[in-house]
Order: sequence, then structure tokens, then C-alpha cells
Amino acid sequence: MPAILIADDNQQITSILGEYAKKEGYDPIIALDGLDALEQYKRKKPDIILLDVMMPGMDGFELCREIRKDSNVPVIMVTARGEDYEKIMGLDIGADDYIVKPFSPGEVMARVRAILRRIEREDSRSDQVFRYDNLSINLEDYSVAVDGINISLTKKEFELLWTLASHSNKVFSRDNLLDSLWGHDYFGDSRTVDSHIKRLRSKLDVFAHPNWEIKTIWGVGYKFEVIS
Repeated sequence: MPAILIADDNQQITSILGEYAKKEGYDPIIALDGLDALEQYKRKKPDIILLDVMMPGMDGFELCREIRKDSNVPVIMVTARGEDYEKIMGLDIGADDYIVKPFSPGEVMARVRAILRRIEREDSRSDQVFRYDNLSINLEDYSVAVDGINISLTKKEFELLWTLASHSNKVFSRDNLLDSLWGHDYFGDSRTVDSHIKRLRSKLDVFAHPNWEIKTIWGVGYKFEVIS
């Protein structure tokens, strides 16, 4: 259940938004001043924050700055004022969205849903991409680039690289790679893996990559070694 921190010194507003949040399936965390909101943020690590600008103790702008020192958690600023400079300031210090009072609680929840959906899509896409140093591997379109230059790999070469790189420093035996990428009923032998690794290396080694390599573990198999 996503947790939503609702920070506003108006208890009626926090109560209404808290009830709407529960109906949406969120876990509301209520704070009635800026210092309490900062403490709740640090203790409970909410998934998204609704942040009133004018609060006692610490205003919303200052609180947003504090949050942005160590987190990219989505922040929606809420204020009774509609001046453009305040909207610009809020966005410049790291807010993701801006809502002006009076507002519809339904609209606020719609903004929350939209931001959380976007974050979910970004997280999903990040699971499909491996990046280390000058190497980028995208599982979604089977593309590989080193130093920003695309490298043409066969499907099996790509799958070998993805399997090794996405489990950096883990050693895979030849038989394990053969079974997982070619299937248990494949009639070839482990030399198939060796030949594919050789061709894969020849394509990658066109580029300098001192911080990573596909390393042979003699008598065992291969690993993608990262050198920090």
C-alpha cells in the first residue's frame, strides 16, 4: 500500500484528503506543521508527499529543499496563493506538481495517481536497462552500446551479455549458460558457449572498457566482472 504524507496546518484539509487517500488505497500520514512533516518523512519514508506551502515551524519550500537533499520522492506543493513566481519557485526547488487552493480532493488524488503511475512506468523501464560505466544494455529493444555507439549482436550474443552483466561478478558455468539460454533439450555441447563468448568479446573489445570485462574462470565458466 503506497504511503502518502499529507502536510497542512489546516486539520480539516488533512482530514478530508486523508479519507480520500484511504478510499484510493493509500496509507495517509498526517502532519500539521513543517517540523512534524520533516520528522514523519524521515521516519516513514512515504511514496509521495502533499506539501502545503504556508506551515508553521518550517514552510513548504524549505521542507522541499530538505527532502531533495537525499530523496527524489514525488512532491506536490499545495498553496492558497496562485502567483506564478511561487509556482516557479516550487518547481525550481524540486516539486513535481503544484495545486492551488481551493481544490477538489478528487483532482488532488488524480494528480497523485498520475505521478505514481509515471514512477511505476519509470521503475519498470529501469528493470529493462543495464548500465555500467560506458556500457548500456536495453532488454526492451535488444540494443547494446559502448561509449554511446551501438553494437550489432546476434540474439544469443545479446542474451549471453545480458545474463552475465545483469548478475555482475556472479560466475556462470558453461552448462548453466547452455541450459538457460539454449534449453535443456539442446544437443550441442559447452563449446557452443565458448564460441559465442569469443565472438561477443571480439565485438566488445573494439572499445576500451577498463572498468569491466567478460572474464573466463578456468575450469568453471564465465562472469561479467566489474572493476571499481
